[in-house]
Amino acid sequence: MRRSLRVVALLQVYNGERFITACLEHLISQGVQVHLTDNCSTDRTVELAERYLGRGLIGIDTLPRGGTFSLRPQLEHKERLAEMLDADWFMHVDVDEFRVPVRSGCTLAEAFREVENEGYNAVNFMEFTFIPTRESPDHDHPYFQETMRWYYPFQPFYPHRLNAWKRQPCRVELAWSAGHEVRFPGLRMYPQSFPMRHYLFLSLRHAVEKFVATKYDPQEVASGWFRWRARI
Repeated sequence: MRRSLRVVALLQVYNGERFITACLEHLISQGVQVHLTDNCSTDRTVELAERYLGRGLIGIDTLPRGGTFSLRPQLEHKERLAEMLDADWFMHVDVDEFRVPVRSGCTLAEAFREVENEGYNAVNFMEFTFIPTRESPDHDHPYFQETMRWYYPFQPFYPHRLNAWKRQPCRVELAWSAGHEVRFPGLRMYPQSFPMRHYLFLSLRHAVEKFVATKYDPQEVASGWFRWRARI
């Protein structure tokens, strides 16, 4: 009997209590296990996540947070985890993203098996960004996926979200592209992008908390990371 494919989502989060339960339940339902790195959250993120330990959540660790939001150390931490953890495939995931396979009726884990069988070792995702509207401005509740229906496709460059990959014998680079694109020798990207729903913010209050109150690493901003978010 063929062994099932083991897919591990590398999830890093800071103050993600709005999303963490829905995120974990979605990934686990897709046949994906999760390793959570908490960036010193001050809300209930870890408390809520701990309920899933042994039920799809394989571990929780902590990455210290300085006075600014610094993405590079987080991504380099994920690179190290991908070398250490036992998995067939890895996926770089944020807590407000929900990824699904192209073909209905199968899970992400099953879809990655099909990708691998066709000789590919990396998958790109097509991002669909969901945001509140003037007519429906507040979705700051656990059922945001049911009420937030307006979205737009977001692909400023291609590939834009090439961040699921088959385990490699060498270190896979993720930080070089701010997490948008993995890099390793012999990369073969699957020709069809998988869909990804991204819930950028759930209300005006949430947007202020998420973006206005955040101080970004000056060196990363100077490198062109964060773009409009750092200019709010």
